[in-house]
Amino acid sequence: MNIPDHIVIVPDGNRRWARKRGRPAFFGHYEGAKTAEKILSAALDLNIPCLTFWGCSAANVTERSPAEVKVLFAIFGRYFKKLLTSRAVRENRVRVDFLGRWPELFPANVQKVIRSVIKATKHYDRHRLTFLLAYDGRDEMIAAIRDIAAEERKKPKLAVTRDRVKRHLWTRNLPPVDLVIRTGGEPHWSAGLMMWDVAEARLHFTPTLWPAFTPAEFKRIVASYGATERRFGK
Repeated sequence: MNIPDHIVIVPDGNRRWARKRGRPAFFGHYEGAKTAEKILSAALDLNIPCLTFWGCSAANVTERSPAEVKVLFAIFGRYFKKLLTSRAVRENRVRVDFLGRWPELFPANVQKVIRSVIKATKHYDRHRLTFLLAYDGRDEMIAAIRDIAAEERKKPKLAVTRDRVKRHLWTRNLPPVDLVIRTGGEPHWSAGLMMWDVAEARLHFTPTLWPAFTPAEFKRIVASYGATERRFGK
């Protein structure tokens, strides 16, 4: 089976899952974190080299209610602490990274945990696990354009190539995305998600709400990808 090198997951549907059960939104977020653990384990079973999770957009932490955002931060802090002692992360040599505006928008205690995870896993080289936190693809592109413009001022005849753009993206160390899986049944994009890296990606939208998404469904989607010929416009 043709295994994708890089899968991105947009885990949508936590709040709707909770509402259907008459529970508050934070209940869905807690269950969603449990699902993330299961899917990481399934990805390692399939030997997926790179897995990226959409954690939250910048708008998620600046425009939602303070109570919900507080719960999100608590969940992130708890989940990332578990990564520090995760046997699966250690034995599979999973390098964990975090992209987005979390250094300016996350509370200091969660930032501390994130930096500890980065430091503890920075020498691992078998798998990559990336979380997009307070992320917006438009912010990423603006940052890249500014960096290239600053470079061009020093080198007026600088050639702006695809490789140069990639080197200035937050995702510079990640390969192009092969497969995007969005749960929740709403086939739309989120805040310019990795707009450069998904140029040739296959998109899969499932109606399953994220807390109900299972490793079995994940593996079926990956198997479907593996059975499809990728022509890349040829």
